[in-house]
Amino acid sequence: MDKLEEQIAHLTRTVEDLSDVVARQEAEIVTLNRRVHMLMQREGEREAAGGGAVVLGDERPPHY
Repeated sequence: MDKLEEQIAHLTRTVEDLSDVVARQEAEIVTLNRRVHMLMQREGEREAAGGGAVVLGDERPPHY
């Protein structure tokens, strides 16, 4: 009986630890989602303004 109680205590502690990890990860995901949304808005505004052109692939830079 003592061994079972010990195992239950260990499992309970493990579940609590995992719950804390999941809660921290959820908060981090929310923060990262906000940042991505903000960056996408900025990029959309930059594209709408027509500035910030980036040379991609085989495109020639404007000084040629």
